[in-house]
Amino acid sequence: MAQYLIVGAGPVGSAVAKQLTHEGHEVRLVTRSGSGPEHPLITKAALDASRSDELSELATGCAAIFNCANPRYHRWLTDWPPLARSLLVAATRSSAVLTTLSNLYAYGRPTGPMSPDSPFLADYEKAKLRATMWHDALVAHDNGQLRSTEVRASDFIGPEAQSAMGAQVVSRVLSGKRCWVLGSSDQLHSWSYTDDVARTLVTCAQNPEAWGQAWHVPTNAPRTQHQVIDDLADVAGVGHVKLSSLPTAALRLMGLVSPMARELPTTIYQFTAPFIIDDTATRLKLGLEPTPWLDVLRDTIASYQ
Repeated sequence: MAQYLIVGAGPVGSAVAKQLTHEGHEVRLVTRSGSGPEHPLITKAALDASRSDELSELATGCAAIFNCANPRYHRWLTDWPPLARSLLVAATRSSAVLTTLSNLYAYGRPTGPMSPDSPFLADYEKAKLRATMWHDALVAHDNGQLRSTEVRASDFIGPEAQSAMGAQVVSRVLSGKRCWVLGSSDQLHSWSYTDDVARTLVTCAQNPEAWGQAWHVPTNAPRTQHQVIDDLADVAGVGHVKLSSLPTAALRLMGLVSPMARELPTTIYQFTAPFIIDDTATRLKLGLEPTPWLDVLRDTIASYQ
């Protein structure tokens, strides 16, 4: 039995906690509110994780720190830097493996499938921030100050997934209502199942061969938004719903009142051209495979019924 520290209790952080407790490990789960799943092996702490001294104390004796934090997107430039610094300090002081959940933003506009070796070409500040976070962790790893690894996922699908295929789509599919999608509904896109994301994080934290590198979540073959929505309807046993794309002008109008919507035009490129993950290295070197697509759909639908 080992001890682990998880920062963030969203869909992925909670899934990591459940997987670790299933293996018999003890989990310290940190959120600002002290929320998270209930389990005898989970101890929840209400803490601002940017407070490095207190976070370091909680990390003492832990085999790994999982960074599953999820600041609101419009606050990344404010909230991520102090949090990232605190995590580096905690990992350095505790010798816990810093295992970070990240995304594909830093690659920028892809010209083909994105692998962990793809260059960081994004030119907008929030994506460059994520690139800097990995650079800082990797430099510290290479200098022997700590041990680190990073797991990158595409847009989530699964129970409570906060993504373009989240509650706002699934609930409308189940009620037979028109769905609104970002960009084009007919461009291929990769969708990472939240349990597969958690499984990859745990594997990388526990496997020394994964340290000092970034890995992509094993992900099923890409599907267009239209295909995913039809697949969800078929599994739910309901009729296909109509789809419409949100015009960029509408997004800008929504942005006048919604900070999150205000950010969408910057990343809309992810839905106007193929956006595909290359997980070859994860499959070959770590032996991980994605959960079968039909099981992903069944689990997603069941969580909303």
